[in-house]
Amino acid sequence: MKFSRQREAIKEFMMTRKDHPTADTVYTHMREEFPNISLGTVYRNLQLLTDIGELQKVRVGDGLDHFDADTSLHYHFYCRQCGAVIDMDMDSITEINDIASKTFDGYIESHSLTFSGLCGRCVIRS
Repeated sequence: MKFSRQREAIKEFMMTRKDHPTADTVYTHMREEFPNISLGTVYRNLQLLTDIGELQKVRVGDGLDHFDADTSLHYHFYCRQCGAVIDMDMDSITEINDIASKTFDGYIESHSLTFSGLCGRCVIRS
């Protein structure tokens, strides 16, 4: 794969984030360093970084793709009020693959799991 300053900048930016930004958020930040970068370039590079395992795409129910530089098996929480996507601090439950396999005619390799509700800040505001 050919080196790209823009792709490297996107990857570096993502490594600093814990909030699972969308492509629009990444685009807004990248325009500060690369004023002529297009949204399409950001989308293509986020997808490429996802395809090669440098990022993971997180879908939480808001219709947007969020991106995460932590590619380890972990779970997310989506706040239905403020839209925050938060990493869950919990052990992975890999046994869920075995449970699901009992009623599925195929081979399950992985799973993703997202919890939803109200985050701590939204609970306090309610």
